[in-house]
Amino acid sequence: MEISECFLLGYVSKLFGYKGDVIFFIDADEPENYLEMESVFVKKNNKLIPFFIDRIQKHSKQNNLIVKFQDINSAEQAELLVGSELYLPLSFLPKLTGNKFYFHEVIGFKVSDKDKGIIGEIKDIIDVGSTPIFQVFAGHKEILLPIHDNFLVSVDKDSKTIFYKAPEGLIDMYLADDLYSKDE
Repeated sequence: MEISECFLLGYVSKLFGYKGDVIFFIDADEPENYLEMESVFVKKNNKLIPFFIDRIQKHSKQNNLIVKFQDINSAEQAELLVGSELYLPLSFLPKLTGNKFYFHEVIGFKVSDKDKGIIGEIKDIIDVGSTPIFQVFAGHKEILLPIHDNFLVSVDKDSKTIFYKAPEGLIDMYLADDLYSKDE
């Protein structure tokens, strides 16, 4: 299985006890959707290695699961997995409808602003802090647009277009030739 065929589910955050159990941090809105997993891919040395799960249960901390892998029976063995990223095949993602989308699926979509029309193509999603951001390129100019329900008008997956209503002046700020006069 190649990483390009998978999505990042989370990572092994730490040990749990001394018999090889670990804590998964699940980077999803509903981590309980993953309580029935039978296996997961663990990224080691840039390769995805399948690990089978003996048992899995919710942890008291939100977005955490307690997991016992098959054939991992000691803290020493489990310690080697701490910090490793966890992946599942893209086919495990539930289908989203309406204006909902997974970040990976809108890379390459066009962004059409209500006032400006087509402004460019989404090259990446910057996901730091509380509001993720579309990284859009209009030619060689980068435009950063917050992904927020107040600005997303609609998502057309068939035409691969996101219809957007940018705050006044935001796009102009990026498209201006010079933000500051050279004399200042």
